[in-house]
Amino acid sequence: QARLEESGGGLVQPGGSLRLSCAASGFTVSSHVITMSWHRQPPGKEREFVAAIGSVGDIRKYADSVKGRFTISKDSAMNGANLQMNSLKPEDTAVYYCKASSRYSDFEVWGQGTLVTVSS
Repeated sequence: QARLEESGGGLVQPGGSLRLSCAASGFTVSSHVITMSWHRQPPGKEREFVAAIGSVGDIRKYADSVKGRFTISKDSAMNGANLQMNSLKPEDTAVYYCKASSRYSDFEVWGQGTLVTVSS
C-alpha cells in the first residue's frame, strides 16, 4: 500500500539550513497525476500548509511565511520529495509532514512527520 516516510529533521540554529526528505513506496511520485506537498504543525498550533509541487509542469506553491526561503522538489531517483529550508527562523519549529495527493481521485497519503527545531 502507498506510504510516505519523512526524514532529515533535527536541531538547527537560526539562519541555518536543513533538507527534509520524503520517501514514497507503493506509488510513483513522478507520475503526472501526483502532487507532493509539505505541511507543518508548530507546538500547540494547527497543522498548516508549507509548500506543494504540482503534478503538471512542476508548478510550485509556497506559504507566504516560507516563500523565498524554502524550496520543494521531486526526486525521481529516491521516488520522493525534498524540502530545502534556508534562513531558518525559530517560528519554523514544527513537526513537518509530507503528503501525496491526486486531483483526479481520492488518493491521499500522509507521512508520520519529522521534527525540526530552530533554536540557538
